[in-house]
Amino acid sequence: MPSPTAPLARSTMAYVLAGGRGSRLMELTDVRAKPAVYFGGKSRIIDFALSNAVNSGIRRIGVATQYKAHSLIRHLNRGWNFFRQDRNEGFDILPASQRSGGEWYLGTADAVFQNIDIIEGYEPELIVILAGDHIYKMDYGPMLAQHVDQKADVTVGCIVVPRAEASGFGVMDVDATDRIVSFVEKPADPPPMPGRPDMSLASMGIYVFSTKFLIEQLRRDAADPDSTRDFGKDIIPYLVKNGKAVAHPLDRSCRRSGYENEDYWRDAGTVDAYYEANIDLTSALPALDLYDRDWPIWTYAEITPPAKFVHDIDGRRGEAISSLVSGGCIVSGGTLRNSLLFTNVRVHSYAKIEGAVILPDANIGRGARLTKAIVEKGVHIPPGLVVGEDPVEDKNRGFRVTDKGVVLITQAMIDGLSA
Repeated sequence: MPSPTAPLARSTMAYVLAGGRGSRLMELTDVRAKPAVYFGGKSRIIDFALSNAVNSGIRRIGVATQYKAHSLIRHLNRGWNFFRQDRNEGFDILPASQRSGGEWYLGTADAVFQNIDIIEGYEPELIVILAGDHIYKMDYGPMLAQHVDQKADVTVGCIVVPRAEASGFGVMDVDATDRIVSFVEKPADPPPMPGRPDMSLASMGIYVFSTKFLIEQLRRDAADPDSTRDFGKDIIPYLVKNGKAVAHPLDRSCRRSGYENEDYWRDAGTVDAYYEANIDLTSALPALDLYDRDWPIWTYAEITPPAKFVHDIDGRRGEAISSLVSGGCIVSGGTLRNSLLFTNVRVHSYAKIEGAVILPDANIGRGARLTKAIVEKGVHIPPGLVVGEDPVEDKNRGFRVTDKGVVLITQAMIDGLSA
């Protein structure tokens, strides 16, 4: 049965902000923007926002890029090129190209303002602004319907987060009708929710506007010399004070499969958070179901042969326990436990891997032992190398060790061992 919000989705454009660096991911974003970081065995983080849009029925999408965008643009060109202009569909990649003046994107609002002409060319009635660096499953249809029904100037997607973690978000207070009565961006002391002193109501970085109204607000903001050209710092606080801003809790439109029982949303903005979100997928019933055929996560489907496990003698048995192994991988006499292998990884004989996230094209040498580690794309782990068992030694050897004991390994770090 068609969704009752389908007509709204057909008249909506999704605009994805994907220019962020994500510096807290350390070396993982040295060569790529945060939305292009690998996740879940074969996807990139941006695939979640884009898949949500497509699964919600939105077929006009723009993606604004800026920081180290090459791998992101290449991924989008390979995996998201199926839209048909003759069906009133469209997919635009929008690097900062100084279309309005001589500046690069100065903030999230400016990243939309500089492409007003492209947005107007699609003639959407509504526009949903999305962050391209979050992991979640959400049907945007109910949020669009709420925006129209309540005649809001802006509708803000929100989620309940621990107050101790809320200083990294825009935090709001709402009344009984969902109207936002206060909004502060990244407060040092986040205000608590009424009756829940340990929790705060945080913005997900998802905003719905009527297109005409948004363009008016962007032009007003661009003319303000004191503005930082940012949605969270400027546009949303202005509308809370001078318009009608309403909140849309994620639990009203979060897509769940049969066993998922929480409103899943992850920023994965630190190395520890990124590691935990990936490793959680190896559990029997992870909080995020990637096998949900009713809400698929679309991505670039690289052509790879099936994963292969070879050798079957004691101590040299190719096996994986509670692990995800992607296409093109060969586990040749090594053992994996609670680990996630992206495409085309090679694990050689006698290697022991436990609680590791290994990005594409990595090569794990004979007899190596990796524990609680993230291995960057294309890294060659030397035979016999042991990482993750002694944090002090790992730091002294130049590996990145987080507060929670996760070890990040790059090829430059490996090369430094023999320097």
